[in-house]
Amino acid sequence: MERFDGLTSSLKAIRTGTHMIRLKDIAERSGVSIMTVSKALRDAPDISEATKLRLRALASEMGYVPDSLAQGLRTRNSRLLGLVISTITNPVFARMMLAIEEKATAAGYELLLAHSLNEPEREAAALRRFIARRVEGILVAPVYRLNQSAGVYDEVQRCGIPTVILGHRTSFCSRFCGVETDDLQGSSIATRHLLALGHRRIAFLAGPATSPWARERLEGFHRALREADLEPDDRLVFSAGATIEEGEKAALQLLHETTGVTAVQAVNDFVAIGAAEVLKRQEIRIPEDMSMIGYGDILMSGHYRVPLTTIHQPKFRLGETAMDLMLQAIRGVRPESRRLPVSLVIRSSTELCRSEPGVLAVPV
Repeated sequence: MERFDGLTSSLKAIRTGTHMIRLKDIAERSGVSIMTVSKALRDAPDISEATKLRLRALASEMGYVPDSLAQGLRTRNSRLLGLVISTITNPVFARMMLAIEEKATAAGYELLLAHSLNEPEREAAALRRFIARRVEGILVAPVYRLNQSAGVYDEVQRCGIPTVILGHRTSFCSRFCGVETDDLQGSSIATRHLLALGHRRIAFLAGPATSPWARERLEGFHRALREADLEPDDRLVFSAGATIEEGEKAALQLLHETTGVTAVQAVNDFVAIGAAEVLKRQEIRIPEDMSMIGYGDILMSGHYRVPLTTIHQPKFRLGETAMDLMLQAIRGVRPESRRLPVSLVIRSSTELCRSEPGVLAVPV
């Protein structure tokens, strides 16, 4: 076995062109035992602080990198967390992941990242891969589906791996804790903003029917209309998905099927920007002819050619909160799910309705 280990180390050194620094090397340089070096780097209580500081400084100077795989085998703790998101190109997840990684690193964990691309099969493969890697926790933005169950989530639960849902929980993942934004409240705030500007015929570009966050935003829209004594009109609700391209298609449908609409509320900023592009190509001015409001407050929304009024989601805070829940779960504390508030960001894409003079704006 020693011969095999030595051969492996030599091969690694040949590949990298460097000498791999071992505990033995640090011990020889410092004049202490290998056990003392090991304890100092593990922050063992029976080693003095002065010795720890001296040996850690020497290890850093020599370029020592701990073998996390070997440590995991010894301690049965991998210090790994698995993260599944739809895609890193989604700016909501990009900010969340940054916060998750920062807090994970500070707590001594490494992240393994997987993309589901919103495909249940890819999601299942990623979760099973994390189980095989013996991760200590899983953070997952679920792929929403019509089925009320998902076998891979049952497998994760049976393995006892602490799991945090990034987003709205639904039947197949409701047994795990999660962090989400209050999309019911947020969508109502957006609608009330348009109503306060005098808009009464408001089109809603709805998201995927399988997604609980999209259903909440539609319900928030309906709720605000009813609070204003306006009966929701299903003819003003258009299926738009979640992308710029889908927003463009929904806007074309809106233009062909409705008249008299003075404002558009979109399920997210991508859909809003796609719809705005179609309207502008039809020489419909935003906001002079049509007000437009999105949801999410992605970076693009503030830099679009007509800066987009939108609902701000605290993306970084969502990631921080998710890691707080994860660390509680790893410590054996059963965490409570969190629902974070959102806020309205008013920019140039909304203004007073010009087609109904005399309607006064009221505070939201």
